[in-house]
Amino acid sequence: MITVDFHRLDLQPGHKILDIGCGTGRHTCAAYALEKVMAVGADVDMADIREARRRLLLHDQLGEHGGGSWSVATADINGLPFKNHAFDLVICSEVLEHLPDETRAVREIIRVLKPGKNLVVSVPRYGPEALCWLLSKEYHTASNGHVRIYRSRQVTALLENAGVQKWSSHFAHSLHTPYWWLKCLVGPSRQDSAAVNLYHRFLTWDMMQKPLFTRWLDKLLNPLLGKSVVLYFKK
Repeated sequence: MITVDFHRLDLQPGHKILDIGCGTGRHTCAAYALEKVMAVGADVDMADIREARRRLLLHDQLGEHGGGSWSVATADINGLPFKNHAFDLVICSEVLEHLPDETRAVREIIRVLKPGKNLVVSVPRYGPEALCWLLSKEYHTASNGHVRIYRSRQVTALLENAGVQKWSSHFAHSLHTPYWWLKCLVGPSRQDSAAVNLYHRFLTWDMMQKPLFTRWLDKLLNPLLGKSVVLYFKK
């Protein structure tokens, strides 16, 4: 499930890309597919880093990469172990809504970005997220859960006040929004809901097969139901 539109970014061979809060490496692997870039995945969760590493090694085995290089690291976004101006692109996808100290994290991701280069931030969109909170207290009170709901203008102000300028945005993953509403309605931790499990099978099929109809439907519904808002900034 790729949230960032890499086609909007002028990425060249030799560029260094940081995926901070990479989780199991979805965007790190997508970046590694670009021509001769260096993709770095970093996350505070060691189990996620192990899975990201496993996925990247699988890409190596299958030859599904752009001929560049990759690395992974355990790192806290509030104190990144990288030099100033180290990266040509920083991706921070679905991370800020989890952080008590968002301001410190934003300073760090901008610090490691080169001047004139791009930062991509995505967070859950206000409307779909607010309904999830309304349907289920467990959804946002779980361990490492969401601590706030953002409006797009709030994220933009937060980032622009820290030294970057927004130049584009879009919504993503409209087909995932009803899944999360349904999951919250029956209970986020419940595993035996036939409806939720069936919808999950559909989403997995969609991500693996990428049929043209669902790609078109997702794009059509994103302005209305997009689960994430994706914001593009330049330092």
